[in-house]
Amino acid sequence: MKSQNFNTLKRAISNFKDKKILVLGDLILDEFIWGEVSRISPEAPVPVVWAKNESFMPGGASNVANNLSSLGAKTYLVGVVGNDERAAILKGELEHKGVNIEGIITDSQRPTILKTRVIAHQQQVVRIDKEKKDPIKDSIARKIAGFIERVIDEIDAIVIEDYGKGLVTPKLLGAVIPLAKKKKKIIAVDPKEEHFSYYKGVTLLTPNVHEAARAAGFEIKDKATLKRAGSLLLKKFNARVVLITLGEDGMMVFEKGKPSKKIDTVAQEVFDVSGAGDTVVSAYTLSLVSGANPIQAAHIANCAAGIVVGKVGIAVVTEDELLGRIKEEIDKA
Repeated sequence: MKSQNFNTLKRAISNFKDKKILVLGDLILDEFIWGEVSRISPEAPVPVVWAKNESFMPGGASNVANNLSSLGAKTYLVGVVGNDERAAILKGELEHKGVNIEGIITDSQRPTILKTRVIAHQQQVVRIDKEKKDPIKDSIARKIAGFIERVIDEIDAIVIEDYGKGLVTPKLLGAVIPLAKKKKKIIAVDPKEEHFSYYKGVTLLTPNVHEAARAAGFEIKDKATLKRAGSLLLKKFNARVVLITLGEDGMMVFEKGKPSKKIDTVAQEVFDVSGAGDTVVSAYTLSLVSGANPIQAAHIANCAAGIVVGKVGIAVVTEDELLGRIKEEIDKA
């Protein structure tokens, strides 16, 4: 980060609190069961976890909204939940975190998605998923599109968080993307690899290296194939920016008409990568609408991700944490 000016990045981050972001995507409730392991089960070769407590966190698109809210933005969350206890828990968690949930639609024929993680001694022992992945009904899609049309003039950007759970459909995006482009709003997508054809014409795509390889149609095995894939995705999907995340190797920024740029990871310790992609798309989009250029936004998002992977469970980063890590990395460089 030696080429970055701290005051420039700080200025962008100080603008976070004035921005309004709408998050559209699959809503998930993350349940964590915390315990200890002291023996192996006599019934099967698996650990017996003595559960001591449990906690809940917003997951999926809900975690993107949580990240944005934690960074100071006003956040609208749009998605679908069931008519069940999980929905009440999820909405309560989101309201507590300051997220606007008026755009959450209830569908009594779908359960609220639940992912249960059992954690013992800071290690995930098992994950249990309860979900229905059928595409949403047209009537639900119309309600979602109607809500977005009502608030589109108030927001600065839309983040589409596609976990492949049935919310993001061609019909829904066929209404939302043209509307956002007409209103000149930034459209950022954290993609599902099977759905790349849905996202043509968006501002920002944030695939990981495996998703990028699948979309490009060839294996990414070195810097040359990485550059070729990023350039191809820019052209193929007519995006302004493609940000390919590389796990422990950082991220690569591809921007129309400019050379690609590698951003090295700043993670000091990695405890849990759950939700790191949510943090990247949140911080990057918020940085773009707050005055940062695509490379500056990548440095900010990279620092944010470096913080959350050092925490156990689905975590978020605060503005103070982010500023502290950025200053630390610039001083170190």
